[in-house]
Amino acid sequence: MKYSQATDYALHAMLYLVAAAPEKPVGVQFLAEKLGVSQTYLSKMMSKLVKAGLIHSVPGAHGGYRLKRSLEEISFLDVIHAIEGTASFFECSLNHGSECLIQQVVLDAERQMEQVLQNTKISDIAARLQKEDAEGK
Repeated sequence: MKYSQATDYALHAMLYLVAAAPEKPVGVQFLAEKLGVSQTYLSKMMSKLVKAGLIHSVPGAHGGYRLKRSLEEISFLDVIHAIEGTASFFECSLNHGSECLIQQVVLDAERQMEQVLQNTKISDIAARLQKEDAEGK
């Protein structure tokens, strides 16, 4: 399984928003420079995060993006669904439907992975990064 590069950038952008201060808007130019992507490309991803209700767009000269929900509430799965959508990774191409044993195994694995991603919050990773920074890693 592989997520798109957009998901990678979106997860990293969320960490930058947390690091900057959850209530302070962070400009798209700053984020694009930190991530090494174009502002246009990043803006498209950020729009998806806004639409999903994870972040808020703040207009104006000192605007940018900030968290809309508490960082303790935002999971990796929330960000992934905002960028990738919620469609299943696997569909039986032989149209066996729910009785397809192969599809049952793959969907079970997908549910387990989604549970891990749902239980991993952006705040968990932010706390680990802060700890590593404090330890000089």
